[in-house]
Amino acid sequence: MSTTPPSPTVTPHPPAAEHADASGAFGWLRALGPRGRRAFAGAFGGYALDSYDYFTLPLSMVALAAHFGLDSGRTGLLTTVTLVVSAIGGALAGVVADRIGRVRALMITVVTYAVFTVACGFAPTYETLLVFRALQGLGFGGEWAVGAILVAEYASARHRGRTLGAVQSSWAVGWGLAAIVYTLVFSFCGDDLAWRVMFWTGALPALLVVWVRRRVEDAPEATAARERSAEKGSFTAIFRGPLLRTTVFAGLLSTGVQGGYYTLATWVPTYLKSERGLSVVGTGGYLTFLISGAFLGYLTGGYLTDRLGRRRNIWLFALLSAVCILAYANIPGGADSLLLVLGFPLGFCMSAIFSGFGSYLSELYPTAVRGTGQGFTYNTGRAVGAVFPTTVGFLADGWGVGGALVFGAIGYAIAALALLGLPETRGKELV
Repeated sequence: MSTTPPSPTVTPHPPAAEHADASGAFGWLRALGPRGRRAFAGAFGGYALDSYDYFTLPLSMVALAAHFGLDSGRTGLLTTVTLVVSAIGGALAGVVADRIGRVRALMITVVTYAVFTVACGFAPTYETLLVFRALQGLGFGGEWAVGAILVAEYASARHRGRTLGAVQSSWAVGWGLAAIVYTLVFSFCGDDLAWRVMFWTGALPALLVVWVRRRVEDAPEATAARERSAEKGSFTAIFRGPLLRTTVFAGLLSTGVQGGYYTLATWVPTYLKSERGLSVVGTGGYLTFLISGAFLGYLTGGYLTDRLGRRRNIWLFALLSAVCILAYANIPGGADSLLLVLGFPLGFCMSAIFSGFGSYLSELYPTAVRGTGQGFTYNTGRAVGAVFPTTVGFLADGWGVGGALVFGAIGYAIAALALLGLPETRGKELV
């Protein structure tokens, strides 16, 4: 079977979901049909809880550093290890999704990140925590790619951008939930216990797995196409012929966007507490503006990726995200009201750029290797992008966290350049 991505086509027999009323603000959701909506709920919940489990670390970093006596570099290494190992988990999850199906792979990833997040709460030493956090990365890396493909294969070409943008918005939901729990836990528990409690609450995803196992199934048309192929789940296939160029540039795109994003996601809570002098409650309040902007950014970016196209949407928000980072990191001392206000556009822009990823990466690869291609490029970008938070950690000792955050703007420049090697895929049907 050829691995060349199919040209945009109009399917002669649209899936049943296409016959649903697709008009109005929630037409994209109705168009998914009953099975597609259950798949959407499973992917949305999985990614929200993936986000929740991820943010237990950044929100607890100040307490962790004090408990284990860490400098900024060793603290940042916890994030880097998570993201680097997530590349392995994401690439493997993509292969597994192509070989045994999207839903089964989704359940495996959710169980993995939940178990090892809880284990982090029992870590007696920094080295043990580092190992548990690395293992958590195996599940964390795979969930998004598998869930995004599951939903993409139900969504129509007309609505795929906003549908996957809505799935992506669940990251902000999980982030917001983590910020709320952080505020409560750190307000009522001493720091030495509070960070452990934060990790223990990461057991929540186990409930989702029970529901997914009973209610969610793979898209029938995509499953049939995948099972007909002899090359499903093949790493070699995504490095042959025209797909080689796609894989290289999609990996660079993912590296740039995630390098910028995880720089902010990892260090903004520390910046607010250590350099701006905000309390736990104050930090939670400022994060509310950032997270609210992120949620609306995901939804808006999903809409714009359908209207403007995948490439234009990413270009637009790469530029705006870089500008927002520079502005946020250079707010003068004492101007806390401006810090509060700028949190909203910062969260909006750095999230809107992600909205097109689920649809774009799904459309760049044929069905038989879609999980492999998307899992590999997204998570390779996550691993290489993980260098950014660690670099900020080491630079922070000399430049301060605020000054070092500017380094994240370089990631968005890399993303903009990577788009020069990728095609526009808006309107492509997934078969």
